[in-house]
Amino acid sequence: MSDPEHIPTPTPADQARRFLFEHADIRGESVQLEASFRDITAIHQYAPGVGRLLGELLAAAVLLRSTLKFEGRLILQARSGGQVPLLMAECSSAGEVRGIARGADLATASDFERLLGSGSLAITVDPHQGKRYQGIAALAGGSLAHSLDAYFEQSEQLGTRFWLAADGERACGLLLQQLPAQVTPDPDERARQWQHACTLAATLQPRELLALRAEELLYRLYHEDSLRLFDPAAIVFRCSCSRERTQRALRAIDRSELAELLHDMGCITMDCEFCNQQYRFGPEDLQDILGPGIQPMLH
Repeated sequence: MSDPEHIPTPTPADQARRFLFEHADIRGESVQLEASFRDITAIHQYAPGVGRLLGELLAAAVLLRSTLKFEGRLILQARSGGQVPLLMAECSSAGEVRGIARGADLATASDFERLLGSGSLAITVDPHQGKRYQGIAALAGGSLAHSLDAYFEQSEQLGTRFWLAADGERACGLLLQQLPAQVTPDPDERARQWQHACTLAATLQPRELLALRAEELLYRLYHEDSLRLFDPAAIVFRCSCSRERTQRALRAIDRSELAELLHDMGCITMDCEFCNQQYRFGPEDLQDILGPGIQPMLH
């Protein structure tokens, strides 16, 4: 890999960058979130420990999106019996992220076990076309990264490793994944190359993962290896809520209950918990849901 000082284009924040080992069947990706991460956490003002875990989950969702060839969304959900009952992060194939921690208003811990103890991790693939798929694994190993490592060790034949870090300003991650044998058919050599790549990545400190640009990070780890670094892909905070989707959700409510709500309040207001967008629906907006049999009684 060439010296990053000679690369003319600086790396902006909020992006993911893929890379390949030229002489090994190994690919990787790095992600750095700044403005998008701050925008997401600013909506709810999470405690530091909760914000850090949400940042790690957001970075993981971006990295996992790159392992799948689809158009749609990838959703990560961590459910636990700890101080954070639910942690959720979502990344679309277009690089749009959103996330939330539910029920964490009183969370004060900073360690993984007390925040997400006795929990499970669900990875959901929601393609625009085709069936939804979900895999579930236990939260284990004292971190989200180790939990993801364990999930892939159980469910995939190809090695996959994660390194995640977040603070109050930034969330970052690094992924390494084996590829099917093409460059190196010998299994012993493949194992040696994989061990080499993972051993060097394991020397990373969280502060390095948070502070270094992709070029600098990869040069520090793999300056003796030949890497191909691809152009960055932008990552942005953008909620997938809409007035139409919110109105469809109202169809799940009993029609008589909707009519009663309209009678009491004059309109129905629904807030998106991810972005705080507010949607208001009056009687004229809900007439097709209420139908001719039920009419709201307005004051």
